[in-house]
Amino acid sequence: MPAAQNFISAPREAQPCVILIGMAGSGKSTIGARLAQEMGWALLDSDALMEALYGCRLQDLTDAIPRDAFLDVECAVICAIRAQRTVIATGGSVVYREAAMRHLASLGHIVHLDVPLDEIERRIARNPQRGLSLGPGQSVADLHRERAPLYSAWASLRCDAGRGTPARCARWILRNLPPEYRAETQAAPAGPGA
Repeated sequence: MPAAQNFISAPREAQPCVILIGMAGSGKSTIGARLAQEMGWALLDSDALMEALYGCRLQDLTDAIPRDAFLDVECAVICAIRAQRTVIATGGSVVYREAAMRHLASLGHIVHLDVPLDEIERRIARNPQRGLSLGPGQSVADLHRERAPLYSAWASLRCDAGRGTPARCARWILRNLPPEYRAETQAAPAGPGA
């Protein structure tokens, strides 16, 4: 029973997360899943969390409420996240709320998945129901111009995710994280039954 006791309470010292930010279509969910697998960590997709919370597709939620209300809801969901040893794939609009970004920064290292606009537009065209939060009359190019400086300001690492496979991007991120992240992946605790 002593081994089980270790899993009942949270560790005394919080372990960091890796937070992925970037435009819709930048690969946050796909690269995040691969990075979590490489690290042996959990994956939390904040868009999927919002879909589960509201019981609808994210696009239906963005269509149903005004943009500012959606951003406030997203911020509240992000600020409620309590996690460690987790790769967190965020929604592209998360950077609009400073409280959300400060909370994410408190959880760990923020990585910007940077993809050129033309590639973003191609990826969004392939999956138009991804939950894009556009203002009235706003285009994807407008969003890209508006968000680029915010992504740069909050990220401590920028990954060129427009080239290479998700696996290659995940390995690049892992190699370029601070050394304590690599040590964490090597010192992962054994799970139940291990």
